[in-house]
Amino acid sequence: MTATSRKEKAAETETALKEAAKRVFARKGYLNTKITDITTEAGRAAGSFYNHFAGKEELLEALLDDLAASGDEQAAEEGHLSDFSDPAAVRWHVRQYWDFYRANAATMQALRQASMVNEAFARTFGGFGVAQAADITGHLDQVTAAGHRLPATTQLSIAMMYQLIDGFAQMWLLAPEPEGWTAPTDDEAVEALTRFVYRGFTGRDY
Repeated sequence: MTATSRKEKAAETETALKEAAKRVFARKGYLNTKITDITTEAGRAAGSFYNHFAGKEELLEALLDDLAASGDEQAAEEGHLSDFSDPAAVRWHVRQYWDFYRANAATMQALRQASMVNEAFARTFGGFGVAQAADITGHLDQVTAAGHRLPATTQLSIAMMYQLIDGFAQMWLLAPEPEGWTAPTDDEAVEALTRFVYRGFTGRDY
């Protein structure tokens, strides 16, 4: 086998392990998942896992890197709006995050579970959030430039926005639907969040 073929096979196995992990996390949760569950799901030998990852946390870090790369790709998409004094820009970002969360719900849940039991990973996960927030700092500059007053500092305003959207997504895309409540459609969720965030940033409705 050539060096190129070995690299390709290694990359294929790594991808298979990551995809298998996401499926197992969705069924069993991160804390209940064993490495042998992942290798069995991937159809690989148990020992093959350690050729790629030192443990579940390192695999999760690789998934986190994939999520970051996916976020960067979304930001580079045509149609990306960056002026949060415009509700259309807020809506674009809410929609992107909502769709992103829906597509990666099991991984997002696994990241949270890991951060609760592993302090080092919690710092890594926190750094991911800080980096994502830094990417939209300039978006809020447009709000103050338009004469609006943010509810707090830019940093705290971003944190409140993130917690609102993330918590709302977790409630409706991960947790069981509360008894007697009706889950919103994706469009309803995005519009409600957009209106709430925009009003919070600008003090105005649209």
